[in-house]
Amino acid sequence: MSPAYFDHNATTPLDERVLAAMLPYFREHYGNPSSRHAFGREARRAVDAAREQVAHAIGAYPTQVSFVSGGTEGNNLLIRGAAARLKPGQIAVSAVEHPCVTKPAQELLEQGWRLRKLTVDRTGRLDMADLDDALREPTRLVSVMLANNETGVVQDVAAVAEKARGAGALVHTDAVQALGKMAVGFADLNVHAMTLSAHKVYGPKGIGALVLDKRLDIKPQITGGGHERGLRAGTENVAAIVGFGAACELAARRLEEFAAQARPMRERLDQGLRELGATVFGDGARRLPNTSYFAVPGIDGETLVMALDRAGFAVASGAACSSGAAEASPVLLAMGVERELARGAVRVSLGWSNGMGQVEQFLLALRNEILKLKKMAAVAA
Repeated sequence: MSPAYFDHNATTPLDERVLAAMLPYFREHYGNPSSRHAFGREARRAVDAAREQVAHAIGAYPTQVSFVSGGTEGNNLLIRGAAARLKPGQIAVSAVEHPCVTKPAQELLEQGWRLRKLTVDRTGRLDMADLDDALREPTRLVSVMLANNETGVVQDVAAVAEKARGAGALVHTDAVQALGKMAVGFADLNVHAMTLSAHKVYGPKGIGALVLDKRLDIKPQITGGGHERGLRAGTENVAAIVGFGAACELAARRLEEFAAQARPMRERLDQGLRELGATVFGDGARRLPNTSYFAVPGIDGETLVMALDRAGFAVASGAACSSGAAEASPVLLAMGVERELARGAVRVSLGWSNGMGQVEQFLLALRNEILKLKKMAAVAA
């Protein structure tokens, strides 16, 4: 059996159609989009066309889309850039945000800001009562991700935005994991800002977008030129931008087809996991159709990931490694999962290349590896 890639939330393979769209901008059309000659104008047309493709995929206007290097830069630009234009106050973020949201938010404390982490329930859904409580204090900015990268749990961002806007706060959502897996509408969600990334939707790495309400003023974090409406200085990566646009067009066109393919596989996977005694995190909440996050009591997640890799399955651990020590996922801890169980977390995230046969083979391999690891633990004891 050839190795099965089950880690599409980490990154996706570059679609051949996306690569085909990009190649001319490495070779024939190599102009600088800021140049006024024919070579530059050709590059500018390509960037503008890609901007329209990205905007169309999320129901936004092209003028609202600014290209950045990816989700991390987009989140940092929004949080730091918005804070620089606002009087210090409270920033509220969900307790299950990606570190590229929580870390810049934490750093605002040095500038006189207060950080409020909004609690989630045991399924990973935002506690709306806690949001109401947080908004009783003057709140400048609220950031809640649309879909969690670990659990796949989807948040009701439109409801969050309604409450936050009513309290006078700006609203941002990290939609990196949601794009291509569920309907994402900038206007429908009623947010002021949204972050996207290409390599999660079969596009190239190193390119993403920050989508902004036209009335929102943020301070650029990279200066030196008037690129991207003055929000991000630097010559545009034309080939990557073209690839991002092509990937967004494909994702929008195939959205329902992807969900129809992925959801039955995830449901079968969840069923098999429960039969093996695993805990499926986020079970009972609305989740992305491709994501299953689980742990088997008494089995270390990193050890299981390595065993599955040897068996031909590429999956992800829920542990964060620092200085050689594996720590439990902060997302799971925020959900009230016991630390020992959280250390056993493993994520499977499915994609276009996966089929039901691979899911069945995975469950069989997982069963065998669990039995082996339990036997080893019994001998060691």
